[in-house]
Amino acid sequence: MRIVDALPAPVAQPEAGFWASGIASLDKALAGGLGYGQVHEIYAAEPDDASSAAGFVTGLAVGMCMGRGRAKEKARQPLLWLREQRSVQSAGILQAGGWAELGGAPGHGLVGLVPDTLSLLRAAAEALHCGKLGAVILEGWGAMRALDLTASRRLVLAAEKSGVPLLLLRVDARPVPSAARTRWQVASAPSRALPGNAPGLPTFDLTLLRQRSGPCGLDWRLEWDRDQRQFREAPLSGAVVSVPVDRPLADRADAAEQERVAGAGRYRAA
Repeated sequence: MRIVDALPAPVAQPEAGFWASGIASLDKALAGGLGYGQVHEIYAAEPDDASSAAGFVTGLAVGMCMGRGRAKEKARQPLLWLREQRSVQSAGILQAGGWAELGGAPGHGLVGLVPDTLSLLRAAAEALHCGKLGAVILEGWGAMRALDLTASRRLVLAAEKSGVPLLLLRVDARPVPSAARTRWQVASAPSRALPGNAPGLPTFDLTLLRQRSGPCGLDWRLEWDRDQRQFREAPLSGAVVSVPVDRPLADRADAAEQERVAGAGRYRAA
């Protein structure tokens, strides 16, 4: 059975347009927002930022599947997350609890597990021809030499035809030439504690590395609001890690590092 055969019946043919992130300066830099029917690359700044990059991509996909910026009457469409089997060894399985924590709705996330990179690219191209989807995430680890300029162009053409956005999540990889519309880098960032010292919202340091026909080299610190399913700006300074004053300085540094890693959200989503 093909992957697309497991999807629910289509709601409507996706419409061209943009998804507004909720950050005015970011949407302005993108001339309206992140485009549907386009390919967007998201790189983890370091291998240790894999969870942050995945959390950011999850929030982005959840928002885009809601259809913001398209017809308001449009119902939520499902997300397809494609992974290689080796990703399970590197990052573990994707958990429904994390999916819900980041705003995903039950029954609207589908995970496809394939044996190798070529199968991953074929599955992505097949899925992008299906207008039943709200977004496709392709998770790749390492160099992925099969994902060359020609392969990325095929994916772009498929996305443009259906209007379904493809989010290329790249971990432990260096950017290479591609036909993607935008390229981003994501790193973990400290979150602000909520009232009662509750854990803060997932927070990310985001850099726009490249976009076709637009500005690049811009930076933001963002929080993900799962209730509104949009991002909002977080302060670039003033985040404080709460630790007891009677703890040794070395312990305080360890606590600060743990807060930095935890503050970017929950990776085990979907």
